[in-house]
Amino acid sequence: MRILLTFALAFSIPAFGQDDKVARGKYLVEEVARCGDCHTPKLLDGSFVKSATLRGTQLNFAAAVPIAGWRSTTPDITPKGALWPRWGEDGISKFLQTGKGPRGSKAGPPMPAYNLRPEDADAIVAYLKTLQ
Repeated sequence: MRILLTFALAFSIPAFGQDDKVARGKYLVEEVARCGDCHTPKLLDGSFVKSATLRGTQLNFAAAVPIAGWRSTTPDITPKGALWPRWGEDGISKFLQTGKGPRGSKAGPPMPAYNLRPEDADAIVAYLKTLQ
């Protein structure tokens, strides 16, 4: 019985930990970084198109003065987007940690250069992976 309990606990802890990681990532994406504000299309009333969460969109704002490299569209940052095959999970995590893509270039404005802790960047990646 003791062996069975130990075995059950050993396999339940990683699953619980992964759920916590995904929940942390969701919190960081939705409440802290507010990624959806730029990466999710909006309806005319300003609400998000839930079926297109973080799938990229045309920005509905522009810089007040010209800014070199300003992007008017945002990429799909879900696993279905073009970034995942090119950058991979590690590349996306490193981008969130350093503000630089795998080739060393920074994202164009208005994307901020995040310098997240590795565990927070990995939590965001874990959450993004759930958006199939």
